[in-house]
Order: sequence, then C-alpha cells, then structure tokens
Amino acid sequence: MPRDEVAQSDDAAPSAPQKQPPREIELKLAASPAALETLRGAELIARHARNQGVTRRLDAVYYDTPDRLLDRNGLSLRVRRSGKRHVQTLKRSGSGSPLARDEWEVALPDGTLDLTLLPLAEIGEPLASLSAGQLAPVFATRIRRRVRRLDYAGALIEIAFDDGTIEAGENSLPVSEVELELKEGEAAVLYEFGLALLEVAPLRLETQSKSARGYGLAFSRLPRAVKAKPVEITEQDNADAAIAAILGNTYKQLLGNLAPVAARSGPEAVHQLRVSLRRLRSALAIFKREVASPALVPIGQEAKRLGHVLGPARNWDVFITQTVPDIEAGGLDDAGLSVLRTAAEPHQAKSYAAVEERLADARTSRFLLSFGALIERRGWRSGLASETMAVLAEPATDFSGRVLARTHRKALKRGRGFGSLHPEARHELRLALKKLRYTTEFFLPLHDGGQARKYLARLSRLQDALGLANDAATTQHLLADLRGGKAIGSELQFAAGAVHGWQCRQTIEAGRGLKKRWRRFEATTPFWT
Repeated sequence: MPRDEVAQSDDAAPSAPQKQPPREIELKLAASPAALETLRGAELIARHARNQGVTRRLDAVYYDTPDRLLDRNGLSLRVRRSGKRHVQTLKRSGSGSPLARDEWEVALPDGTLDLTLLPLAEIGEPLASLSAGQLAPVFATRIRRRVRRLDYAGALIEIAFDDGTIEAGENSLPVSEVELELKEGEAAVLYEFGLALLEVAPLRLETQSKSARGYGLAFSRLPRAVKAKPVEITEQDNADAAIAAILGNTYKQLLGNLAPVAARSGPEAVHQLRVSLRRLRSALAIFKREVASPALVPIGQEAKRLGHVLGPARNWDVFITQTVPDIEAGGLDDAGLSVLRTAAEPHQAKSYAAVEERLADARTSRFLLSFGALIERRGWRSGLASETMAVLAEPATDFSGRVLARTHRKALKRGRGFGSLHPEARHELRLALKKLRYTTEFFLPLHDGGQARKYLARLSRLQDALGLANDAATTQHLLADLRGGKAIGSELQFAAGAVHGWQCRQTIEAGRGLKKRWRRFEATTPFWT
C-alpha cells in the first residue's frame, strides 16, 4: 500500500534511495473455454485495442532444487521459449498489493539455464548461492496466448488470452484464463477493467499463479490455508494509511484462502476464509464511527453475505473433526460416537457444495474485484466532509488509541453485571470481545510491548472460555439437524445424548472460572494509554 512521505528536517542527511526491483502488476481471471472465446471477440476489447493482437506459442520449463528451495522462499524460475527466442524469468512474491510481484527477465542465447545473467546481488539469497547445476526441471507449461494492448481509463493494459496445459510427468491441468498486465497507469484500473469484462462473460478471480498450480500438480499438494499476518503500519503513518493497510491485510487473507477452499484443502481453509471476512467486517464496523463512507457499505454487505454461507460448512467441520474426536479422547470412546460422524458427512458435503456455488457466483467475483479497486483507489475518501478528511490526516497512533478505547468501553459495557448475564447477553459479550480482539491485533504494531501482549492474552483466554457455551449451543443445532424430526436409531440417539451431557458438564466447569477471568480482564490496564 502506498505510504505518505515523512518530511525531513533541513539539516538531515538525505538517505540514498533504495533501488526497487522491477515489478510485474497483473490480475488473473479464470474463464471457461467458451467464455475465453467470447472475450476474444468482445466489442469492449476491440473498442479499446491499440492493435489487432498477435498469437504466440509459449512453452516453459520451471526449475527448482530437489527440496524445492526456491518455492519455499516465494521464488519461481522458468525458461520460456517463443519461436526461436528463449527468456529466463525469476519472479518473487512480496508484500503490498496482491497484484504485484518482483520480476527479472533476461534473454538466453540457446535456452540453457544461466543464473549468472540475473542480478544475483540484488535478488539475494537463496538464489545467490545456487548454481544452475543444482536445479532441475519440475514441471512445464504449454500455452497458446493471444495478446493485445488496450488503452483503458488512462492506463495501458496488455490483455492475454491463455489456453493450454500445465504438465508434470504424466499429470496435467488445463489452463483457460485471462491475464491483465499493467504497463502504464494505476493498478486500480485492472480491477475496474475486470469488472467491465464480467459484464461480457462469466469470470472468476484466479488467485494462484501458473507456478503455484504447477507445484501443486508436481507434488500432489493442495493449496494451504492462509492465516492473517501482522498489519504493516508504523508510527509514521496517518489514519488514512492505517485504514488502507488494515483493509489490504484482510483482503490478502481473503484472496489467499479462496483456492484452498475451492480445492477442499481441509477444515482450516474454510475457517481462515471465514476469519478473513470477520476481520474485514470488524474493521468496517470500527471505521464507520470515524469515517462514515458510503463506499464501504456494499463491501460490508457482501462480506456478510459470503460469510453466511461459510457458517454451516465451518460448523460441520468442527463437529466432525474436533467436537466428536475430543469427546472420544476425553473418555467417551466407547459411546459409539462414530455414528454421529457418519450421519454428519452428507450435511458437511451439502454445505461445501453451497460454498463452492457461492464462490463461483458472478456476484462474488464482482465483490472481490470491487474491494480490490476500493483499496487501490482509497475509495473511502469519496464524498467525505472536510472534518472527516481531517481525521484521515491525523497520526495513526492517535486514531488507533481512540478506536481501541471506544471498542474496549463497549466490551466492558456488555459485561456489566457479568455474574447475572443471561445466555444471550453473554453471546453478545463474546462477539464484542471478538471485535475488540481483532481491533487490538490490527493496531498491535503501533503498540509493541509486554503490556499489549498481556492484554491480548487475557482477552483471548476470556473469549475462548465464553466460546464453550456457544460451541455447545451450535452442537445442539447440528444434532437437531441429524435427527431431522424423524425417528432415528437408538445408537444415534444414545450418541447424541452422550455429546449433550458431556458438553453440559464442560460448560459448567468452564463457568466456574469465568467470573475470575472477566475480573482479571476488566482490571487489565489498557496498553494504548
């Protein structure tokens, strides 16, 4: 995300500018072969095209060490042949915009891998210590590409229509996608042009590079769930930069978990995708008081809509992979709980099918592209009053302190009379604490230290303890679904009763220490003061 510059004093020695590596800024959109054909002849593209385009055959081989050293360090290395021309390309994933990667390209005289032609000192380790002899082919791509250059909204875009295959040994994957590469102009235009293409043909945001898909194919590896990383904000940032960094952070986690969920990589993928949406909604809620921007409203609505369909899938995942196994391991392994897992699996499959349908929906693609464009444009600034613009200009530390204090007060208010709170009120308190936890994590880089970590630890333990009662209530809803209002076998009835009794006992035991946890958190000194 772009940063506001910090003014230097007149007598400060100017620092030597750091050389920025060459960057590729690119948006990928998956398309069916029929959609690809429709787009090739679309009037939208012809209207903005500079040329008629050219078609090339691109054959590439990707290299790595036997232990995948490059891949493990976010690097991909290939030699691509187009006609008689060979090009060696190294790409490196980085922070900032999800569209951007560092990219170094050099021509090869005969197609033989030659690392010495790359600026190894600039690229650094681990490549700098490798020789070409330590690398071997991992997989290959065979692509038929039609390329055109477009002038659109003040930007120069190279649009490529790719169809072909990724090949690793005897295994292969089809490739059918559109690549939009920014040659000149603002990155937001790529998202905006992607939205325009959605009106022509059905498309889906492709979050995996060909390299990532190739490694997955070569090593039978499913894409892994992505946890949230710390937000990249500093004390030198203003509130506007902090908002951009926080929204960008939630967006990257959201994008990072789309492929793992689509590939059914496991329960953690659905969980982290849901977490990313909850973090986003929490961020929008805390910003609303400070920056009541109309542009943020539809983003929140679509995040809620997508999160809603993920709920059942997450609940069935937890029931099958955590609730039942934990109870069995706790001493009820002879209660025949396996019958519950068997009965739950069709419900789990149905919930996953609903998730996949929603992710493939054009509305979801529109949400993802619109959110990306909003971050790049800092769209929350649009239509704001002058006093609100002043809020955006204030230091991020002042902004975070005010937001944290307000969110903390709301949580304390929810917890008044904690010992006599009824279940619904405790549920509302748990949600308030979850929002406070996300808010704390957003701004933690501005308040590093033991006091902040102590506050977050106490908050997390309290939230987890309150969550036991919510987990038990969710389980009861799932057991009711398994019964389905019909007569059920005695084995399932017995197992359901055993789970209910076990969770009731757990909730009672956890409740004995809840008041103490609440008082400990209530007495914790806010670290932002």
